[in-house]
Amino acid sequence: MRACGWAGARRARFVPRRARAWFGARGAPPRRRAMELAAARRAVLAAVRGTRAADLPRLLHWMRNTHDFDELVVSNNDVVLRNIAEDLRNRLPIEAMLTSEHQAVQKIHQHPLPMIHVDAFLYDDDDVDSLCEEGKMSRSYCTECGSYKTASLEFISHSFSLMELKFLYHHVLPDLTGKVVVDVGSRLGAVLFAGYLYSSASQLYGVEMNADFCQLQEIMITKYEFIDRIKVVHADICTQPSLLQKADVVVMNNVFEYFLDRQEQARAWEFIACNVRKRGSLLVTVPSLEESLSKLQTDVQLSQWVEEVQLNYDVYMEKDVDREALEQIHLYKIL
Repeated sequence: MRACGWAGARRARFVPRRARAWFGARGAPPRRRAMELAAARRAVLAAVRGTRAADLPRLLHWMRNTHDFDELVVSNNDVVLRNIAEDLRNRLPIEAMLTSEHQAVQKIHQHPLPMIHVDAFLYDDDDVDSLCEEGKMSRSYCTECGSYKTASLEFISHSFSLMELKFLYHHVLPDLTGKVVVDVGSRLGAVLFAGYLYSSASQLYGVEMNADFCQLQEIMITKYEFIDRIKVVHADICTQPSLLQKADVVVMNNVFEYFLDRQEQARAWEFIACNVRKRGSLLVTVPSLEESLSKLQTDVQLSQWVEEVQLNYDVYMEKDVDREALEQIHLYKIL
């Protein structure tokens, strides 16, 4: 769980803000016959050749560097993930928290500053804007009841956003052909579904303690026919040593802080360190191991267990990148 900046890929069902001025009175785009590839190439070249010589260098620079075409290049895998998110939204309350999550709900309410949970996999920035416009959500709270003094609410999420998932599988992890991925605390299954679509991992396991979330994941796995490579295990991770021992990649998106007390967190981390031991295997964490362990009393010796792999956060070139969110993702190699 972490604070979210809510900058991410736009959902396909929203008309891009900068394109709205081109639409007719009823919101329908003007009908134009689509060109085939050869004709489109000729049209683009004709437009370039017809540009004033003084403006041509700037036009070419814009074409090489612009993100204006990003919304036209949406992969089918992105669409599938967004469809899954929409299916899950329809089955969950807006805050995506269940009554069975007693301890997590209590910890959020005990936070010193007002905080709300908005699942980053289910809601991108445009979705949050729409909910705020509809009065179903707010980005701020009143610091003095009845006054105009307001402050920003802190948004936290249990899940990776689509942006973070694409960064994880396209830029953080290597080729996963034949590899086993284990997501500790798989919750809604975002890491599993993205792993199925964006990687060649042979098997993706989600370990989740909450039976309600396990059921939701199973529904999506069946509906989208992921059953050949995804398996959800309803269990405490501390009962799954053999699964951790065979994993090539273990993903841990801040799974303990809001769900276990400190003594239980320390026990869980010691279990992880004892069983994630396959030399050369990878561990992905949010936040860093150092931050997660800093407030706990454990026997985990990081220098003898892992080596951090430095990530290049500049390789993710899509627009609206939330650099702060990406920098919370850390990769470690098991020694």
